[in-house]
Amino acid sequence: MKAVSVEEAVAMIPAGASVMVGGFMGVGTPERLLDELVRQNKSGLSLICNDAAVPGRGVGKLFDAALVAKLTATHIGLNPKAQQQMLGNQIAVDLVPQGTFVERIRAGGCGLGGVLTPTGVGTLVAEGKRQIEVDGQSFLLETALRAQYALVHAFLADYLGNLAYALTARNFNPIMAMAADTVIVTVENIVPVGVIAPDHVMTPAPLVDYLITNG
Repeated sequence: MKAVSVEEAVAMIPAGASVMVGGFMGVGTPERLLDELVRQNKSGLSLICNDAAVPGRGVGKLFDAALVAKLTATHIGLNPKAQQQMLGNQIAVDLVPQGTFVERIRAGGCGLGGVLTPTGVGTLVAEGKRQIEVDGQSFLLETALRAQYALVHAFLADYLGNLAYALTARNFNPIMAMAADTVIVTVENIVPVGVIAPDHVMTPAPLVDYLITNG
């Protein structure tokens, strides 16, 4: 784990990169990293996140700045700008059932090729996907999701990079930290090693590449 400024961290992310962003409607989202993505005008992003948030908050800022080329998410219903960009063919949108979404990311983090799920069988979700029968029941093969970068927000980090999360702000952050080549973390508090009890560590230090230190 290396401590860097937010400017240095975002400078490493090229335009057109695939980026996972933790959070649920802006809760648990690394706002400083998103602000810096906008400031550095990192365009053409392939964004993987639960939702499109709302204008001016969370990943909504990326749609405000028209930086997203492709979105993989579970819903965009509360962000009219994301909807307009989808309907105007400015962004490609892949809407995924939420349970399938998180399991695809988990598979990517665990080195699996994908997961089998009955969700979506017989619907539009199944189009173009392989169906596999197990004990007489049909399942869709949903491939694993990974990204070049994961942008994660935690409540606590120690000097090694072990992370703990606050309540529902945990959401997708720990699972995304497993499924990206490079993990960049913003944190509310940095504490000495030993302050975070081992059984409270949700993301172990070896998964964290960069920790943002400046406010």
